[in-house]
Amino acid sequence: MASLFVAPSRKGDAWFCAGLASSFPDITVSGSVRLSERRPCAEQKSVPGCKVFRVPATDTSQAYKIEDDSVSQFEAGLPDQVLIFKYRGKIHAINNECPHSSYPLSEGTPFDIEDFGVVLSAGITCPKHGWSFDLFTGRADRANYELGRWEVQLRPTSGTEAAAGNGKEDRDDQEVWVRRKQSIG
Repeated sequence: MASLFVAPSRKGDAWFCAGLASSFPDITVSGSVRLSERRPCAEQKSVPGCKVFRVPATDTSQAYKIEDDSVSQFEAGLPDQVLIFKYRGKIHAINNECPHSSYPLSEGTPFDIEDFGVVLSAGITCPKHGWSFDLFTGRADRANYELGRWEVQLRPTSGTEAAAGNGKEDRDDQEVWVRRKQSIG
């Protein structure tokens, strides 16, 4: 019998490092490119527009990156995958599985959610059935499906001036840290 006074283990909710912010190409064109398409990034030749990590629900310390060539392939275990990408300067982390059709969202297309030309939010479209999800709220454009979103933090690397307390921050020299959103209640 579980004790009511002992908090459950939160190993599956721990932070893990997904690399430097500069290793994510900034996708700036709305609705025209798949996330997994290769594009130039910083000093690297060509990389996919996203990174996919397999993160076991029970222990985040076991997270590992799925190789670039496998990102666009449908792989078993989508519920344990997080998709991380940079769209219009902001890094997003979401479940790689479409909550409607269980299709990999690494094949999806990011876009701006607009109203009369004013950008209100950002979304992603699943290519299997064309359903869209808001990247900030997780809400679907139809029905009551919700996209799993992850928390993202940019942290200074140990060798940067910001880490030394100089106050200057270069977002591309920061590390991207990700964890599952915490449940409240």
